[in-house]
Amino acid sequence: MIFAVGFIFSAYLKKYRPITIHEFYFGRIHWRDLRFAIAVTAPAIILHELAHKFTALSFGLTATFHAAYLWLLIGIILRLFGSSIIFFVPAYVSITGTANNLAYALIALAGPLTNLIIWLISARALKKASHEKIPFFHLTKEINKFLFIFNMLPIPGFDGFQVYANLIKFLF
Repeated sequence: MIFAVGFIFSAYLKKYRPITIHEFYFGRIHWRDLRFAIAVTAPAIILHELAHKFTALSFGLTATFHAAYLWLLIGIILRLFGSSIIFFVPAYVSITGTANNLAYALIALAGPLTNLIIWLISARALKKASHEKIPFFHLTKEINKFLFIFNMLPIPGFDGFQVYANLIKFLF
């Protein structure tokens, strides 16, 4: 899963080096770019999902981490065709058991909250980073900012919807 996510993002998250348009779309895999993309994206996704899992476990629920191979395959295919669209669900956590609505709201909030924390840490680190580390911290900050904001949207299927819906049920 980590390599698939890295491959998908490796075309977009590169360390600076001049390349031609042809090389961008049809060039071979640059392992340095793949490692960089993995280092920037994997923590955001893996820690987000693990936060859901461990929060659910803390409430006595059963939580299982799943790699969403179909969505990863779709992301890889989009990348191979040079698509500028990056939308996929690389992983999810299935939760079984019974808890109150506040617990479910906190479980849903745990993932985006993790992205918020990584965003803030990256923003702080960016201010003190050496010139060489600036691209890493900047991209880490931007990816986690996007994931936090995107996941907190109150749209069915998103974490934000579960947070707000369960908070409303708990309060009223």
